[in-house]
Amino acid sequence: FGRIPDEIRAALGLTPDISQLTPRSPQVVLWGSGSPRREFLHVDDLAGACLFLMENLSASDLLARDLPNSIVNIGCGKDITIKELALLIKEIVGFEGEMSFDATKPDGTSQKLLDISTMKALGWSPKISLRNGIKQTYKECLDNANL
Repeated sequence: FGRIPDEIRAALGLTPDISQLTPRSPQVVLWGSGSPRREFLHVDDLAGACLFLMENLSASDLLARDLPNSIVNIGCGKDITIKELALLIKEIVGFEGEMSFDATKPDGTSQKLLDISTMKALGWSPKISLRNGIKQTYKECLDNANL
């Protein structure tokens, strides 16, 4: 997660003027039960992990570690339920409306969580917590609301 670059926002037809939106809308309905678990990594941490790997690990190092297909997972190693995520966002943005879940809609996979033990063993870990990343992203949105 993180800020959406302006050229991608334009390609998607997203208006840069978020002043049309209000954090106090009356209701938000989320798909599914809210129980599936997801892992979120801030885009700056992903970039940092990629740089870390390029600067500290060669292809022969990967092969020497006997990793299947030389795959290294990059993630935060923690997951959160969709409901917990929604409540966290609600708190951060100050949403005072109602939030509900439409259980007639699909939940999808029950859990998506990467094993990041290789990255940790190499000495890398993410720096931006989910809470801080959402706060930072929301602040950026508010700061750039009148582009």
